[in-house]
Amino acid sequence: MQINHDTRCALDDVVDLLNTCADGEAPDTLASVTDLRAYVERNDVSDVGTLTEADLRAVRSVRERFARVFAAEDARTASELINALVAEAGTTPQLTDHDGYDWHVHYFAPGASVADHLAADGGMALAFIIVSGERDRLRRCGAPDCGRAFIDLSRNRSRRYCDSRTCGNRLHVAAYRARQRESAATAESAGG
Repeated sequence: MQINHDTRCALDDVVDLLNTCADGEAPDTLASVTDLRAYVERNDVSDVGTLTEADLRAVRSVRERFARVFAAEDARTASELINALVAEAGTTPQLTDHDGYDWHVHYFAPGASVADHLAADGGMALAFIIVSGERDRLRRCGAPDCGRAFIDLSRNRSRRYCDSRTCGNRLHVAAYRARQRESAATAESAGG
C-alpha cells in the first residue's frame, strides 16, 4: 500500500491519539493540558498555540470519534463518521512547504484549533484508507490484554499486534512456555 509521508504522519497521529485512552490498568495519558502539550510535541503537530482546557475536551472528543471509526462495522459506517468529522473541522486544503518538508497538503484551516487540525488531517488520512479499500488495516492489538490501536501497513496484511517486540513476543513466549509445560507433563505421565 502506497501512502505519502503526510498521510503516514497523520495516521501515526491518529493511532497515538487513540492509544492515549485508558486501557486495562494503563491510565488515560490525555488527562490534562500538560498531557495534550506532550502529545502535540511528541507528534510535532504544527501551528499550535497556547492550549486550554477547552482544547483538551475537544481533542478528547476527536479521539472518541476516531475510536468509533476504528470500531465501525463496515466502510459505509466508517465513511459517514469520517465525513461528519472532517466537515465539522472545516477543512481547507492548502499546499505548504514548512519546517524543511517538501510540498504537502494541510487539510485544516489556517488558525484552526488543535482539535480541528487533528480531525481534518487525521480524518482525511483515514478517508484515504477507506477510499483505497483498506479499512481492514485499521486494527486493535490481538493480544488479549491489550486494546491498542494500530494501522497494519505490512504488505501481506498479517500484523496482529500493536508492537511485535512487546505484545507479540510476550504472547509467543507464553505460548512456548505453555507448550514446554504440556510436553513436560506428558513426558512425566508417560514415564510414571
